[in-house]
Amino acid sequence: MEMSMAIVWLAIAIILSVIELTTMGLVTIWFAAGALVALLLSLVGAPFLAQLAAFLVVSVAVLLLVRPLATKYVNKTATKTNIDAVVGRKLVVKKEIDNLKGTGKIDMDGSTWLAVSTVDNIVIPEGAIVRVVKVSGAKLIVEREDMNL
Repeated sequence: MEMSMAIVWLAIAIILSVIELTTMGLVTIWFAAGALVALLLSLVGAPFLAQLAAFLVVSVAVLLLVRPLATKYVNKTATKTNIDAVVGRKLVVKKEIDNLKGTGKIDMDGSTWLAVSTVDNIVIPEGAIVRVVKVSGAKLIVEREDMNL
């Protein structure tokens, strides 16, 4: 019985590791670690309930303790794509931004976008430099860059 449980735990660890390698979601790898601990316990003859308890405790502990750190460092080098890459960019106002009049346009990478200011009562003149704070539908929500100085 003990050797067959070792094979089961080994299979679980391998399957979870393969899933992690294909998804890179930083979820199943922690359970693979728990399965390895359970495998070691099965090899030394520990009862099944001890193996199962070790699997659950180690998996959850490693998930809760290590995953936040791993996520921080793994996602640190992730490149923003599509609309996420727009937030934080500095652009030049093409047409005066006035929320009360409903005017405002910005050129970005050869296309023109509607723009609104984060502050309603401030008019941002043509040629001013703004920073994109948020994207809302087809509008860029911006703030004047020199106002933050």
